[in-house]
Amino acid sequence: MIERPSQATKSFSVLIGLLRDRTSFLEEIRTGVKLSSKSTALLICSSIFFALYGAIIGSFNGWAQALSSAVKLPSLYLITLIICFPTLYFFNILFGSRKTAGQHFTMLLTAASVISVLLFSFAPITLFFLITTYNYQFFKLLNVAILAITGIIGVKFLYQGMQLLSHEDEEGLKTRMSILRFWLILYAFVGTQLAWTLRPFFGRPNSPFELFRQMQGNFYLDIFQALGEIFGAH
Repeated sequence: MIERPSQATKSFSVLIGLLRDRTSFLEEIRTGVKLSSKSTALLICSSIFFALYGAIIGSFNGWAQALSSAVKLPSLYLITLIICFPTLYFFNILFGSRKTAGQHFTMLLTAASVISVLLFSFAPITLFFLITTYNYQFFKLLNVAILAITGIIGVKFLYQGMQLLSHEDEEGLKTRMSILRFWLILYAFVGTQLAWTLRPFFGRPNSPFELFRQMQGNFYLDIFQALGEIFGAH
């Protein structure tokens, strides 16, 4: 009796298809091929990879923070996507795009999936520094840099994918590309603000577990303070 592949196996097969032949995968999104199965598979795979990386960075503070960050990190990317999606979709429709909401959303999920895979590829490096360093600020800045690098690559992937998605709709194409560049900046700001709202993701060693912290300061000020602490600035 032949066993049917599990949902997880199917999902990873879709992700591997994206990684191996990006052009064909994006072309299928452009033509609307199996959008529902693609979006479901990408959502499952990206959530797993984000959760694994979240658990690694959270374990700097202990098992409770690891579990919390395993939920928070995939939530961060998905919620940011949901918040920003309507702006991109409706502005594109307004300026001539004929692509469906499903095509737009699947394209965004491909970018999130690429980010999640890249984060997972950094996992051994993050584990190494988790084991060998006890400097909280260094570990935090290291992972902020990793998150920034993977995010930039994901954004570049999304920009190229949206160009392909809009290729047939010549009307308003230049305007939509300008809107997309603005939207990518907006997406980055929403993501950093939401990350600040959901913090902590790391947690200082030997400090009590906190699910959320009080809203004070901002993400950028915290990064400057971390740099100052590492380099001995007062």
